Amino acid sequence: MTRTPAVAGWFTHDGGEEDFRLLATRCTACSAVFFPPEDSFCRNPACAGGELTEAPLSRRGRIWSYTDGRHRPPPPYVSDPATPWEPYTLVAVELAAERMVVLGQAVPGVAAADLAVGMEVEVVPGVLDGGGGTVLTVWNWRPVGVSR
Repeated sequence: MTRTPAVAGWFTHDGGEEDFRLLATRCTACSAVFFPPEDSFCRNPACAGGELTEAPLSRRGRIWSYTDGRHRPPPPYVSDPATPWEPYTLVAVELAAERMVVLGQAVPGVAAADLAVGMEVEVVPGVLDGGGGTVLTVWNWRPVGVSR
């Protein structure tokens, strides 16, 4: 079984759970932070800056919104159509320091009924079955205080 990041450059993946971070970019001219990372220009329309640096995002944030996903997403979402679909929980997390909201799935076993707006969550590595023996590393949001 091969384990690889689902999207290269969007998060750290070499260390353990405590070192797992989403990676953004920061414009050196205006300090705006972008996720997913940008590699060619500042997305701030009021900035002419072009020098970007890697900026690890906060590991913790607060739930801004959430919902459950009851339908299989269409391609390019990776899933085996022969496997029965299992609903998942999608979480929008506000990162106060970066002044942004980042989407992601909740850890397996956490349902929408387990969450509340304002609840503190942390980013942790997750997995997605890429088929053919490949497991893709992704990020999940886990309520603080809930063990894996």
